[in-house]
Amino acid sequence: MLMNIVSDLIRFLEGSPTCFHAIKNTETELERHGFTRLSENEAWSLTPGGSYYVTRNGSSLIAFTIPAGSWSSMHILASHSDSPCFKIKEHPELETEGHYIRLNVERYGGMILAPWLDRPLSVAGRVIVKDAGTGTYTMKLVNIDRDLVLIPNLAIHMNPDANKGYTYNPQKDMLPLYGTLSAKDTFMKTIARAAGVEESDILGHDLFLYNREKASIWGADQEFLSCGRLDDLQCAFASLAGFLAGKKETYLNLHCVFDNEEVGSGTRQGAASTFLYDTLTRIFLGLGRSTEDYLISLADSMMISADNAHAVHPNHPDKADPSNRPYLGEGIVIKYNASQKYCTDGISTAMFRDLCREAGVPVQTFANRSDMAGGSTLGNISNTQVPLNTIDIGLPQLAMHSPYETASVKDTEYLVRAAKEFFA
Repeated sequence: MLMNIVSDLIRFLEGSPTCFHAIKNTETELERHGFTRLSENEAWSLTPGGSYYVTRNGSSLIAFTIPAGSWSSMHILASHSDSPCFKIKEHPELETEGHYIRLNVERYGGMILAPWLDRPLSVAGRVIVKDAGTGTYTMKLVNIDRDLVLIPNLAIHMNPDANKGYTYNPQKDMLPLYGTLSAKDTFMKTIARAAGVEESDILGHDLFLYNREKASIWGADQEFLSCGRLDDLQCAFASLAGFLAGKKETYLNLHCVFDNEEVGSGTRQGAASTFLYDTLTRIFLGLGRSTEDYLISLADSMMISADNAHAVHPNHPDKADPSNRPYLGEGIVIKYNASQKYCTDGISTAMFRDLCREAGVPVQTFANRSDMAGGSTLGNISNTQVPLNTIDIGLPQLAMHSPYETASVKDTEYLVRAAKEFFA
């Protein structure tokens, strides 16, 4: 059971080089389980006992099930689809002294830069074309599924202080090498060919670099898993698996995956948007329920915000809080912050601990050292639109925001089991 889950997780991670691919893969799994696709620009016809999903921007998704019997409250589990990486700029090709062609890129999110150097990379994302028949704009996914580019390091002889600490300049040091001069004016042709369109058909694009290295299970007892995009596709995968496995008979259950968490969530498809609020409003109205019914339901509902957490680092244990010290393989992490970067409080903690006790799942706790600032996540941001009892949790990992992160083989199953229990 455990290794089946890990194998499925690896397939999901390796098949989701961008947020667009992650959402498409989630759609495929939902449809395999009988979910009906809804569109925001069409009327919804909802029935008790139905299973549905809706996407926004091709990078965020909300799936929900309506119990066949009576229900009064909601259970919502939210994660995010994006990861820190490099985005391809417009007019991407840069020529170097008539010999090399590089790609012009910029940072997306708070990334660790050094691990991107000297490893095989490629490009994936989406292009937008116009359908000649309907006049509508269509998204086509792209993945150049081969080693395409690399960001070469500067040799130690030319940078003797490299091992004493080096500040990377993203515009100078982090541009990927695409080819020799013969590759000039071919990058967008390569993208168009992968999309199955003509270069002139491409009206817009969102393209990103991604790490080509395959996932690895390693360690003395094969207890560790390393791969790109564990933050936060590990939680998105486990949440979906638990959602599909749950009975979903007691609550209005929602599985949510938002985009742009790594850059603040302030987009139309992010947790700060109206996407969740709009979806809930349409569900309640579609089932003949009133605004008053919606507000009453919120008061008795719960959200789990699932975004990975920092484990104690084996070489830097001093960076962790003295008493809240999560480790790989020892369970789901409850995240706390007095300044409300995490929205966990005593009530939501009690609810989640009770849930995990019922599921037989271990829990740990995380808080930043009091003299160190930490990151934020989507729980409190989402609560500005849909206020309800919310807890921030995650799975413990090392090297967060590296292109090759490390987690435990065990912990994904713990979240699957907790999510299954949550979606009763």
